[in-house]
Amino acid sequence: MNYRERLKNKKRIVIKIGSSSLTHPETGRLNLRKLEVLARELCDLRNQGKDVVLVSSGAIATGVAALGLKEKPTELKRKQACAAVGQARLMMIYQKLFSEYNQPSAQILMTKNTMVNNINRKNAQNTFNELLDLGVIPIVNENDSISTYEIQTLEKFGDNDTLSAVVAALVQADLLILLSDIDGLFTDDPNSNPDAKFIDVVENLDENLLNMGKVLPEVKWEPAEWPPN
Repeated sequence: MNYRERLKNKKRIVIKIGSSSLTHPETGRLNLRKLEVLARELCDLRNQGKDVVLVSSGAIATGVAALGLKEKPTELKRKQACAAVGQARLMMIYQKLFSEYNQPSAQILMTKNTMVNNINRKNAQNTFNELLDLGVIPIVNENDSISTYEIQTLEKFGDNDTLSAVVAALVQADLLILLSDIDGLFTDDPNSNPDAKFIDVVENLDENLLNMGKVLPEVKWEPAEWPPN
């Protein structure tokens, strides 16, 4: 069964794309050809009457390129500055590409507090539902320019994989698609283990499958002092 057949009976779809799938590996700059193809495919899904949500990484990488930095910064405040510049530029490009197909889009920036606070979570859910009812494609990212917890754990959790799963649950999506530079689910990391086997379909989350996961280092987070010094 190809992907178009799998999409046939799905009404509400969340698609996540990571930074490595949006940029040229040699320069770190946006791959406009890939972005154009992505926008065209999402607009075609909307033309089929489906609700579409895009969870897009790339703000920091776009900001790094826009500011002419030689490499991705490691300091938190510099990352946040890159995210602030890059998010605006990334949305400008998305808006331009979607407008070519007369498709309205919207930006939604989320933090961990959006989901752990009941009022914020309900407000976010209402916003998503209203946008989708209006035929808009929401473009979601973490609010890296002000969020310290998310930006410190972002790489350890695989970019916006976790956020896309949260958004899929929030909007009660029928399908979540992760666009990645990895072909899919493997028994081990195929980049380091040539014997890793591809798993096409997961019928049940059994113990063997769960044990394939890697244990990540514990991430310690200390809330920032307020007011700041």
